[in-house]
Amino acid sequence: MSVPAAEARQPSVRDHRWLILVIVAIAQLMVVLDATVVNIALPSAQHALGFPNSDRQWVVTAYALAFGSLLLLGGRIGDMFSRKWVFVAGLIGFSVSSALGGAATSFGMLVTARTLQGVFGAILAPAALGTLVSTFRDPRERGRAFGVFGSVAGGGGAVGLILGGVLTQYLSWRWTLYVNLVFAAIAATGALVYMRSNRPATRPRIDWAGTLLGSAGLFCLVFGFSHAESAGWTASLTIGALVAGAALLAGFVAAEQRVSHPLLPLRILTDRTRGGAYVSVGVAGIAIFGVFLFLTYYLQQVKGYSPVTSGLAFLPMIACILLSSNVSSIVTLPRFGPRVLIASGMLMGGAGMIYLTQLSVTSSYATGVLPALIVMGLGFGSVFAPAINTATAGVARADSGVASALVNTMQQVGGSIGTALLSTIALTAGARALAAHHAGPLAPAIAAVHGYDVAFATSAALFGAGAVLAVVLLPSRERLRQLRAEAADAVSAAPAGELAPGGETDPAVGVRTLSPGAVQAEE
Repeated sequence: MSVPAAEARQPSVRDHRWLILVIVAIAQLMVVLDATVVNIALPSAQHALGFPNSDRQWVVTAYALAFGSLLLLGGRIGDMFSRKWVFVAGLIGFSVSSALGGAATSFGMLVTARTLQGVFGAILAPAALGTLVSTFRDPRERGRAFGVFGSVAGGGGAVGLILGGVLTQYLSWRWTLYVNLVFAAIAATGALVYMRSNRPATRPRIDWAGTLLGSAGLFCLVFGFSHAESAGWTASLTIGALVAGAALLAGFVAAEQRVSHPLLPLRILTDRTRGGAYVSVGVAGIAIFGVFLFLTYYLQQVKGYSPVTSGLAFLPMIACILLSSNVSSIVTLPRFGPRVLIASGMLMGGAGMIYLTQLSVTSSYATGVLPALIVMGLGFGSVFAPAINTATAGVARADSGVASALVNTMQQVGGSIGTALLSTIALTAGARALAAHHAGPLAPAIAAVHGYDVAFATSAALFGAGAVLAVVLLPSRERLRQLRAEAADAVSAAPAGELAPGGETDPAVGVRTLSPGAVQAEE
């Protein structure tokens, strides 16, 4: 009896699935840490290239603008072509852009390189997560895989702080960019050896109207929040960018309802389970920046820690994220479901933030910071890994790229909003405290810490809102089991060898994926 080609290939591919997980995790780590690894190196880069403080933010903002605005397009590209070659192309482009930035001789050259990094990161990140979605279909293996991926997504920013401090202090700020060549070389070699090409049977056409409206809307939104950090919320350019972004995104939603091959099929967002997971990632992305941003300021500017010591101070949180991400995906998610797990993670994150509101100039790391880092690390791991798993579970092969892109989009836009919102709140509160208590040599430091405390309180409130939304939007374990049983019955009722319309075989893993209609039933 003959064996179908897809099934014949399956065992060898499945033998390499854990290596594919390592490859994908390396690529994701490179993209996530690049949002923070350059931050610590900025003063050194500024001194070397001689650009003013007013231009410094653009080294960070250029990456965020390109990355955040092009993620949906990058996700759809992964759905249209072989994801293996899209993944490799993203790695090559990202590494070349990083080399250009490391060799920068002017501010313009550095910003151009950071913009190109964002462009190729927007192609690479959805391809990485989309590969993971199509490779791991077994629920238990999928839990382990997303535990690792969630660890990278939640802890990659903190790893960037550590790596940036070490490279800047012991080598050069340029190595915060050159290091990506090492990551990319390892990941690209692994992809070429172990990944299989999986071109879709029917290639969808590009939705040009949706691409322009969506990319422009996200660009304006990220730009508006980034501009608010330096110019304030009442600046005309800030208001104009935010209003334009909202209008363009409204037009994008209207356009997607009228095209046969939308850039973002609205069925992905209107699904309650998936939508709730995206909201959870976005809210956590806003709040988590309170940790990375203000604790870094506190440790370096108030306590006088070096860049390396500041980065190493986050190690306990990274360890807790690693532990919590894997335990939540493998053990607790199947037992309790996403509603209980993500809501609990939000509450733990909020509790850690509330603890940080007690910080003062004289607080010690051991009693004032470390307990909060441990609690928040456990909370972040309970949010990101289950939310990413839930957001991409059961998605059709034709939609897996854009569904994966939405995870990164929510995290990136949430981070931009969090940076601008919390920075403005902290600066305003600090300025008021300094005006009220301006006497004494410690007055500036006391005022700054007061601003950080207010920002931590705001983050705690955001986590509280995220917990409420998780309870309202996400399904219970029983409801999720019921929906999956209905989906399994629907698939088993189909004639042998046949799927619901739109289903297809994914040659990368030798398994068939559900059609959009079947996916709606499953979720």
